[in-house]
Amino acid sequence: MFTLLLSPIFTIRSWFRSRTALQVEILALRHQLTVLKRSQRGRVRLKFADRLLWVGLSRLWSQWRSALLIVKPETVISWHRRGFRCYWRWKSRQGEPGRPAIDGEVRELTRQMSLANPLWGAPRIHGKLLKLGIEVSQATVAKYMVRQRKPPSQTWSTFLNTHAKQLVSTDFFVVPTVTFRVLYVFCRLGAREAVPPPFQRHLPPP
Repeated sequence: MFTLLLSPIFTIRSWFRSRTALQVEILALRHQLTVLKRSQRGRVRLKFADRLLWVGLSRLWSQWRSALLIVKPETVISWHRRGFRCYWRWKSRQGEPGRPAIDGEVRELTRQMSLANPLWGAPRIHGKLLKLGIEVSQATVAKYMVRQRKPPSQTWSTFLNTHAKQLVSTDFFVVPTVTFRVLYVFCRLGAREAVPPPFQRHLPPP
């Protein structure tokens, strides 16, 4: 009785649907009838083509869940995920593992460019190689560049011995006295230039 009441409602709703949606729904229902006829004795038997059909419908048809009766929608989603894993497993096995090897001529060209132009960094050498039609990454260019040796920097003791006559040491500190006065003292050491002499300022106690 309930089915008879719902039939006119579904019929009226089908009038407002597009012809393409109706054809897709008919295809899905007929496919499920074929699967049920094939599996009359025992559980539902699905082949690879059946799973592939429903995975395709789930990607192309937004209302595929409403027409699916033989399995749960979660099952179709699991089929799609399994196919996705199989595809990338097959794709990852093609060729040798890891990054492709860099041609020896490209490595040698990178070294020569870095030696001939010591001021060039990896971004500029990478841009020059791209202009020559050599497709490599900037990280690869930085890896095969020749590292320029920098001159050793002087130590602090050498710097102080060299510039001791030009250095000026200053300090400012506060001295409290016994009579509760505060002395502000500014001093300097080692200056040959004209620097104000040290001074003391007496302030009354707070």
